[in-house]
Amino acid sequence: MQTSILCNICSTGRIVTDLDAGEMVCGSCGLVSPDIITDGRPEWRTFESGNDNRQRVGTPNSLAFHDMGLSTIIGNENKDSTGRRLDATVTSGMQRLRLWDARTRANFSTHRNLMRAFSELGRLKHKLGLTDAVVEKAAYIYRKAEEKQMIRGRSISSMLAAAVYMACRGMGTPKSIREMTETTEVKPKVLSHCYRLLVLGLDIKVPLIDPTKYVAQIANKAGISEKTKRIAISAMQYIIKNEISVGKNPVGLAASVLYLACQVSNENRTQRNIADIAGVTEVTIRNGYKDLKTKACVNAIWKMV
Repeated sequence: MQTSILCNICSTGRIVTDLDAGEMVCGSCGLVSPDIITDGRPEWRTFESGNDNRQRVGTPNSLAFHDMGLSTIIGNENKDSTGRRLDATVTSGMQRLRLWDARTRANFSTHRNLMRAFSELGRLKHKLGLTDAVVEKAAYIYRKAEEKQMIRGRSISSMLAAAVYMACRGMGTPKSIREMTETTEVKPKVLSHCYRLLVLGLDIKVPLIDPTKYVAQIANKAGISEKTKRIAISAMQYIIKNEISVGKNPVGLAASVLYLACQVSNENRTQRNIADIAGVTEVTIRNGYKDLKTKACVNAIWKMV
């Protein structure tokens, strides 16, 4: 590409830009300029014949992959770099290489453990609607437990469910133990045991659950009006501020506050309806409702309306 810049030596030739070499050369005397130019053309290059894929990057690195997305495999196409098919001898040799490559990647027990665990983690991500940040956190916790050999003697599904539950609590995602057990088919007692084991073994400080998030979650599932939901959230903030929520189950407390807000706003909701959606018993809501009435929470809620 010839420019309108004249050469400083001969003053007659014009500077020619060579983008492939990254140089500027005089078209008359051949002087090469010491200045380095920047190539503004697209960076992609195609190495396979007949392939117009202009993607320049692969999948991002992730802890949720057993190999963190860094390993490579031998492709299934029996073609060379020019696109021609390989002969029978080379094809047979490549097939043996693929077989041994797969065997060596799954040879170690730790590698097989991570492959199975993170395959199940991918299914839990879609079943529970987890974000990528929660999945990465759960994979990090599970890898730490694997490094400290806490998985030995315990099922992968139970330890993975505990890691996901811990990640949800750490990232502020409202997921109850009942919801986790129904999705992962792990018994609540086993899940609670593995969760305590991870907390003590990894020395991770898990933040307290905010019951306000459960109020919005239960209200949305039950189809409760926005007015009642706002009253319940304001009441929950009042309860937390006055330390009434200390030592109580956040899900049961949220269901009780939501039932109390329905009573205040004259919205017809039964204890059984809210209990089934929240995953608690009617007795829990009834006792929580009586406890809130004795602590003068009803009068405070009436003032909020």
